[in-house]
Amino acid sequence: MTSADQKRRDLAKIHIARKELGMEEEDYRAMLQDVAGVGSSADLTVAGRSKVLRRLEKLGWKPKTRKPRQKITAREPVDRKIRALWLDLANLGAVRDRSEKALNSYVSRQTGVDRMDWLSSKQAEKVIEALKQWQSRAEKHQRGAQ
Repeated sequence: MTSADQKRRDLAKIHIARKELGMEEEDYRAMLQDVAGVGSSADLTVAGRSKVLRRLEKLGWKPKTRKPRQKITAREPVDRKIRALWLDLANLGAVRDRSEKALNSYVSRQTGVDRMDWLSSKQAEKVIEALKQWQSRAEKHQRGAQ
């Protein structure tokens, strides 16, 4: 990453923090002056940006961290069937987390195998049948709520 890219990222974080903390313009400018001796974030050095970010964190700002998405690796038809049933359950509101990680966690609880693409055909059939039964219950529940 170039220094220009890092500067853009740091400045973006600073402005996001300012907004999330609800800082008024004059308070923000005073903080910049106090922490780094500048009146504008554009004038911040690398060290100044770091100091400002630390101050914003002390003021209560918590930077959000991105969780890497788990890649969908299973490509077999049986795996696609399992995923489709899982997503149908999510659409019905029976599954809160439609992610691949959550699906693999469910598969692991059902079979003891950590990843869907490692299932034997017998294990995959067990998961498919369990998901179909769950889907049937969820559909009945939804019809009863209407």
